[in-house]
Amino acid sequence: MAILEQAANALNDAKTIVCFSGAGISAESGIPTYRDGTTGLWAGHSHQQMETARAFRQNPRLIWGWYLWRRQQAVRAQPNAAHLALSELVRRERPIPIITQNIDDLHERAGSLEVVHLHGSLSSSKCFACHRPALVTPAPIPEEGLLVEPPRCVRCNGKLRPGHVWYGEDLPAGTWKSAVSLVENCDILLSVGTSGVVTPAANLPEIALSAGATVIHVNTDDVGSGAPNELMLIGKATEILPRLCSPLVTEDHA
Repeated sequence: MAILEQAANALNDAKTIVCFSGAGISAESGIPTYRDGTTGLWAGHSHQQMETARAFRQNPRLIWGWYLWRRQQAVRAQPNAAHLALSELVRRERPIPIITQNIDDLHERAGSLEVVHLHGSLSSSKCFACHRPALVTPAPIPEEGLLVEPPRCVRCNGKLRPGHVWYGEDLPAGTWKSAVSLVENCDILLSVGTSGVVTPAANLPEIALSAGATVIHVNTDDVGSGAPNELMLIGKATEILPRLCSPLVTEDHA
């Protein structure tokens, strides 16, 4: 039996399915992964250098400009065929929960209703001083340069920072607890575009395997651990997911 057919049959037989998505699925919408180099205005700047509290303390205008540029990237990107396939994936008339490392909101824009954001969202910001959330309207990067003065908190006048999780910061405890609970209680974990590098999110497939679930990986690289209850589908998510998910959608709506 072809591995794609084996994976489709496993999805159809499962009672509970959870999806776990990473940067690879958004890369097919034109959003660079953290491993990709930056180009254009931000050539020479890396995610690892910019996505830290230390970098913000040293140069808040630079980091806020980076944040606005990344928001523009996400707004201009469009959900791809993989996002759309997941939004249509249902089990007994219920949406499939999606746990994502991505901060671009493309799953929601594709129509997915239950999305757990491990690392937050580019649509949010908060005060660097008092940590309270704030709403900020996206603004274009000034043509004269990359430096943009961050807005101020209306409560304490502290500088606002991006609301998503930076390197060296813990995941929100409640969010992580929800993700682990979903993974520990599913029959199938469909892991799409995850590198298996960024922890603790990278531990979710192992948690699922330990709980007895089958893990179906969809990735351009082999990221499987070799466990007997793993299936590795190598290729683009935009090509594999529409084929993998359509039998489940057809059966559940028959």
